[in-house]
Amino acid sequence: MANLKEIRNRISSIKSTMQITSAMKMVSAAKLKKAQDAITAMRPYSSKLTELLQSLSATLDSDAGGAYSTEREVKKVLLVAVTSNRGLCGGFNSSIIKETVKTINGKYNGVAADLLTIGKKGNDILSKEYNIIENRNDVFDELTFDNVALVAEQLMNLYVDGSYDKIEIIYNRFKNAATQIVQVEQFLPIKPIESDESVNLDYIFEPSKEEIVLELIPKSLKTQLYKAIRDSFAAEHGARMTAMHKATDNATELRDELLLTYNKARQAAITNEILEIVGGAEALNN
Repeated sequence: MANLKEIRNRISSIKSTMQITSAMKMVSAAKLKKAQDAITAMRPYSSKLTELLQSLSATLDSDAGGAYSTEREVKKVLLVAVTSNRGLCGGFNSSIIKETVKTINGKYNGVAADLLTIGKKGNDILSKEYNIIENRNDVFDELTFDNVALVAEQLMNLYVDGSYDKIEIIYNRFKNAATQIVQVEQFLPIKPIESDESVNLDYIFEPSKEEIVLELIPKSLKTQLYKAIRDSFAAEHGARMTAMHKATDNATELRDELLLTYNKARQAAITNEILEIVGGAEALNN
C-alpha cells in the first residue's frame, strides 16, 4: 500500500503542475495576441522609414548628418542582446545567448566587443564571461516607445563620440507562435541599400533634404530599436505559449501512465488480499 500512496502523491503533483502550465499557456496566448497585433502594424512603417533614410543618408556628407552613416574601421563593437526577464519559454533565451557568443568568437574574433543586455536572463549568463556596460531589463516593466528611445539615444551617443565603431542588435524575430528567427541586425552605422539598381527617389523636400533627414535619422533609429524589442516581446510570448502547451501535453501523458500503473498495482493488491482470505478459510476448514 505504501507503493500506492507514493503513486497517488505523484499523480496529485502532476495534476497541480498541469493546472499551472495550462494557466500560463492561456495568459501567454492572451498577451501574444496583443503583442502580435502591435508588431504586425509597426513593421511596414519601420521598414519604409528605414529604407528611405538609408537611401537619403548615403547622399549626405559627414558635416550634414553623415555621422550616423560614416563607415569606420571596426576596432570596438557593441552588441545589444535582447532576451527576456522570465524563463519557461523553451529555447527562446538560449538561442540569443548562443548567437551572441558565436558572433563575438566568430565574426568579431580579435575585436574588442562589449555587450548591452536588455533582459535579465541574458545578463545573468553573459555577465559571467563578457563585459556588459549596462543591463536594461527595466525596459520590459513598461514597454513604451519613450522608454526604448532613451536606450536608443544612449547607443547613438556611444557611436557618435567614437566609443564604438559598430553597434548590432541580436534578437528573436517573431514569425508565428511556434517559430522565432534569430536576427543579427546592424544598428549603427546606418547600412546603405545593397542593390545594383539605382534607386529612383522621386520626392519633393521642404524645407531641405538635409534638415528633414537630420530630423528623421534619430527617429528612425529609435523606431528600429523599438521594433526589435517589440518583435522579441511577441516572440517571447509565442515561445512561452508553445512551451507550456508541450509541458501540459507531457504532463497529461505522464498522468495517464501513472493512473494505469496505479490501477494495476491496486488490482494486484486486491487480488493478493483475496488470495490470503481464501487461503486462511481453507486452512480453517482443514
